[in-house]
Amino acid sequence: MILVYDKSFEGFLTLVFKVYYEKLKPIRILKEMPNELFLDDFIVIENNEEHSQKVLDALKKKFSKDNFQRILNIFMCDSKDFELDLLNYIIIGFKNQKELANINNSSLFNILNIEKELFRHIHKMEGFLRFEELDDGTLYAKMQTKFNVAYFLGKHFFKRLNNQKYIIHDINRKIAFIKNDDFLGIQNIASYEEPKLSEDEEKFKKLWSQFFKSVSIESKKNDRCQKNQVPLLYRTYMSEFYKR
Repeated sequence: MILVYDKSFEGFLTLVFKVYYEKLKPIRILKEMPNELFLDDFIVIENNEEHSQKVLDALKKKFSKDNFQRILNIFMCDSKDFELDLLNYIIIGFKNQKELANINNSSLFNILNIEKELFRHIHKMEGFLRFEELDDGTLYAKMQTKFNVAYFLGKHFFKRLNNQKYIIHDINRKIAFIKNDDFLGIQNIASYEEPKLSEDEEKFKKLWSQFFKSVSIESKKNDRCQKNQVPLLYRTYMSEFYKR
């Protein structure tokens, strides 16, 4: 049996409800219907607000704070096929929270490893994210990331930018963490237009590019080492690697 849901957290919680109360035994969980043919039966899970809320309330009540946060963390790893392991994690947790520390269980082992990968990615993005000043004084950073980390980065920079207004824009996912005088949190971004930079920002970008180029020694250039230190994934919107 293969279950299909709509990628949303609410859809996944509805799936958990269906599995738990209808005793389903999925062998795979997909985010969309595949193009290839399978011999197994497909069940498409339709979102149900009542069912998803019931599961959410049960998770908050039954799971410890750390274990519940792990569920949220894993769901941010949207480029991974985590669903079946996360489903098993939840089922085990409902039965016995202590069993969630048993890394001999392959699903629990996989969940812990995915979370570690998420934290490594967040740590790198904290160092590689580049802000630019817009003409209204707002700091703006755009990114394309492996995981959905806009919220984590937003919280990180909230502690470091004091009262500064800023936007962290995930281009591919069309979401942004926004901090201004009226709002703090995640918003959906329906369309994208290149923002207007301040005059000072344009000057600083040119100066930074010139500096980066001037300190480079062509004879000692090592692309392989450079890619190990700063993988291509993180370079898209880094000023150092803009085409000059």
